[in-house]
Amino acid sequence: MKHESIETNSGLLIVLTLIVISIGGLVEIVPLYFIDDTVETVKVDGVDTIRPYTPLELRGRDIYQREGCYTCHSQMIRPFRDEALRYGHYSLAAESQFDHPFQWGSKRTGPDLARVGGKYSNDWHVRHLVAPRSMVPESIMPNYPWLLDTPLRYKDIENRMRALKMVGVPYSETEAEYNANVERFGKEVADMLDINYATENLVKQAQTGNYDLDNTDITEMDALVAYLQVLGTMVDFKQFDEGYFATFR
Repeated sequence: MKHESIETNSGLLIVLTLIVISIGGLVEIVPLYFIDDTVETVKVDGVDTIRPYTPLELRGRDIYQREGCYTCHSQMIRPFRDEALRYGHYSLAAESQFDHPFQWGSKRTGPDLARVGGKYSNDWHVRHLVAPRSMVPESIMPNYPWLLDTPLRYKDIENRMRALKMVGVPYSETEAEYNANVERFGKEVADMLDINYATENLVKQAQTGNYDLDNTDITEMDALVAYLQVLGTMVDFKQFDEGYFATFR
């Protein structure tokens, strides 16, 4: 059959187009019925290493979104060699399972932040956020000095956690939910995910971590740096065999 005869016969062209689209759709859809899960299993000694954010980290993520950081920084390392060499292991779906919304994206005016946690000190982050060019001369990032001077609002942290609980994030309020988190994440993490002690846990983490280098008050800088410092730190890829996570794709 000549290509010209297909193009000049609208009825035949429509039929063949529908056939091609159907085949393409089946190739995409059918495999989904044979996959048990698309979220990777990340356990060490039977305990999940990827957890929901603590109250302080959660407020830091709120500030991250409020300031529009996601418009210039992605949190998605693609499975390409050049990305792995620069940023580390490619991003896992499991790492974003508690994010609402997730911050993957594709826009990179600045570097990807999926593995930024622990890469720099708290002092570096504070200086960089207050005056980016003092740390990275070529940066075009705006200054955020008010983060150091603005007290963190956290009186509604319990309600924020309850809202996320409604969409599936495993924060606990009852004893049964707490015990389930102990079994899933371990006691130390389960304590931090207890809504009943959210305010206490937030204050304790801020004072212990001293993220803004000033323990006299809890500022928005404390929360944002706490959030940045946890990104990419929940998975120790050295504990898993090479290619283990590829089996979930």
